[in-house]
Amino acid sequence: MEDSVEVMLLHKSRKLSQHTQEKSLFTAASGALLMGVYGLWTLFALPGFWKIPACLKVPYLPSSRTQTQNVMKLLHGRAGCLADLGSGDGRLVFAATVEGFQCTGFEINSILTGYARVKAKWKGIPFSTASFVNQDFWKTNLSKYNNMTVFLAPGVMEVLGRKLEKELPDEARVIACRFPFPDWTPTATEGDGLDQAWAYDMNTIRKLSTHTIMR
Repeated sequence: MEDSVEVMLLHKSRKLSQHTQEKSLFTAASGALLMGVYGLWTLFALPGFWKIPACLKVPYLPSSRTQTQNVMKLLHGRAGCLADLGSGDGRLVFAATVEGFQCTGFEINSILTGYARVKAKWKGIPFSTASFVNQDFWKTNLSKYNNMTVFLAPGVMEVLGRKLEKELPDEARVIACRFPFPDWTPTATEGDGLDQAWAYDMNTIRKLSTHTIMR
């Protein structure tokens, strides 16, 4: 009888040990999977993570089709050079080239830049019409652009506004997607909710800024 009890206890102990080992393997595999997913997210959602100051870092968020359409409505009737700040996979640039703009997409994530370049080549869009540069727009003089699209995070919009006021020509129009400039008064707006876009004309912004200072 005692032998039977010992056998039963030994069998139960072995099953418990096996279950513990399987649980440990599952935990380790889950951890490895999560680390892999986090690594991919870091590559695509945190462009140039180590290249720019923490206060200016912006995650990659692709614009929706509706949002892109709203941007194009606010650019209707305009022409010339367009810069897309944080161009991601290039969807806003591609939409703007259809409307006749000469576009430059600024993207600090080299993987997204490479993807956009390949897509442009596949679409048959010449480099003179749409170019994608792996470059930090914060360190770039943007004065040659009279059209600009921006889809960044709310925390950087005030700083960006000051940079654009210094550099852009009076005839420039800036389109902000989802997050407006906190200190600027928009000329027009399209859409609502997450797809809303705002248009700002630099000559109006400067006049309002001058009027505020004089007061």
